[in-house]
Amino acid sequence: MNRKKLLLIVSLLIASKPITAVQIDPQPVGIRQMGMIYEHGRGVKQDMKLAYRLYCKSALMGDAISAYNIGFMYFNGRGLPRHHGLAAYWFRKAAEAGDEFSKRMAYRFRDVVATVDASCQPELPPAPSLKSTEVPNPNRDIVAAWVNQIAPVYSIDPALVMAVIQAESAYNPGALSPKKAQGLMQLIPATAKRFGVKDPWNPLENIKGGVAYLSWLLRHFDGNVEWTLAAYNAGENAVDRHRGVPPYQETQAYVKKILAHYPKTTHPIPPLPLERPTDAG
Repeated sequence: MNRKKLLLIVSLLIASKPITAVQIDPQPVGIRQMGMIYEHGRGVKQDMKLAYRLYCKSALMGDAISAYNIGFMYFNGRGLPRHHGLAAYWFRKAAEAGDEFSKRMAYRFRDVVATVDASCQPELPPAPSLKSTEVPNPNRDIVAAWVNQIAPVYSIDPALVMAVIQAESAYNPGALSPKKAQGLMQLIPATAKRFGVKDPWNPLENIKGGVAYLSWLLRHFDGNVEWTLAAYNAGENAVDRHRGVPPYQETQAYVKKILAHYPKTTHPIPPLPLERPTDAG
């Protein structure tokens, strides 16, 4: 690719909205080359933030070297906060894409818990905001697609989230309980507010709020799935007070129902939410 074409590509990228996988037109190698130009300041003013965005866009298209470059930036604190969990995530992504050097780095980081890079993820399918009387029940595959994108960002097993949604709403985003719990994950207004959900009738917001609550509960209860599910149903104070699943018939039946679909009683403890770079993509 000649320099004139490269400059044309970068001018289009700079003028566009924040870089995402669905907006891409140029080939990933060209995007990666522009990332390297801005990372190292080759003939332009060095811009690590733009380099990250370019690498992100190319990595989302499957470019292993771009994924490695992001891992290297996190590993060395080069333009990004130093973070070995995020570095491990990108080295493993690059290794999965076939990069041999990244395979060695992934092996080196084999004991590091990988942290999903929430600042560089493909766009989710759009979800309209719909009221309970207006919502058709989407099929399970659509809900699963949303969950598979959202749950890893919070380090939650998607299968656990799907089991909770099945028990809470049977995949109906318009579900409304007598206690005013709303949507796929049946968020009560207080929980929705607590986890920043502005529109609980928006399925994506609802899932994000519910998954954020599950993540909090798993940290609070040291990965104990039974206690986490009981708290999701009855509140964490009730579980703390009883030092286990409360003796409520509804809560005990709820926990058993979910464990029938998700039989794991322990879950890796999710890390605390990270302060993400606000301008990295």
